[in-house]
Amino acid sequence: MNSNQFGKRGWTPDRIEPLNGKIFVVTGTTSGTGFEATKLLLSKGAKVVMLNRNQKKAEQTIHILKQELGNQIEVLAINMDLADQVSVKKAAEDVLKVIPKIDALICNAAIAQVPQQKLTVDGWESQMGTNYYGNWTLQALLYPLIEKSKGRIVTVGSLGYDMGIKTIKFDDLNWDKDYSPNDAYSQSKLAQIMSIYELQNRLKKAGKNDVKAYACHPGSSRTNLINTSGSFMMKFIFNLMKLSPLTQSAEKGAYPQLMCATEPDLDQSGFYGPTGRSNWVGPVGAHEIKPHAKDKTTAKRLWELSEKETGVTWNF
Repeated sequence: MNSNQFGKRGWTPDRIEPLNGKIFVVTGTTSGTGFEATKLLLSKGAKVVMLNRNQKKAEQTIHILKQELGNQIEVLAINMDLADQVSVKKAAEDVLKVIPKIDALICNAAIAQVPQQKLTVDGWESQMGTNYYGNWTLQALLYPLIEKSKGRIVTVGSLGYDMGIKTIKFDDLNWDKDYSPNDAYSQSKLAQIMSIYELQNRLKKAGKNDVKAYACHPGSSRTNLINTSGSFMMKFIFNLMKLSPLTQSAEKGAYPQLMCATEPDLDQSGFYGPTGRSNWVGPVGAHEIKPHAKDKTTAKRLWELSEKETGVTWNF
């Protein structure tokens, strides 16, 4: 897709109308793209509920946001560890208690490049358990509030979806054989993106045309993602890369998720992110997504497995 529907500069936040009265739920907001997205939404008058596993950091973040934007901003923090299903379910309950609707749920939090195979408390490979099953459960449980406002679900994927095996490894989802940090991460990101396109199909079948689901990615942004879970060598390479022209600011990395959360009449079939070199940097818009990410048979099987694994079903 060469021509960007938003012109040469691509999508930018100045397209966002005032958001007074709108409520957004954002995961992973204490640094990087999640922080930048939250800041921008608040600056436009929205109310934001932040979901983070480190409550102390979340409180510091609120303090920083108030310093930068003023005390009138409406922001609150709820504790949630995506890697733990009990925690995700509890957070969803807490969210349902404090807000009447969700205009957009932005699933931004993730872990990456975990050096050795590690299982979550629920017994899943850690990246799949956090990035995929955690989000699956959160989205399903918050769906009623999203439906109420004819809202949106935005999944922040990664170009990593195309850097591992091109399907879901159903016979060894935990990578008991041949664990590699990159393959397991790619798999979790492929699953995340795949489930969004599957969700679109299911919403359509259920006649729920008011709720929209979007997949996007931040490109190559200077964030702490690799620093929080990667091996020493990965961190070293990544931190060198941060200095190169092949990366962009975390603020720019937040544009795709902001666009998917706010831009009217955005086509759901698109995959959104930077459209420049290798889709790492450049003007934000829709770009190519490889067919394996939209494979209907695999996606359906993954969906059914997710219901079984999490014990959670969507209530369309």
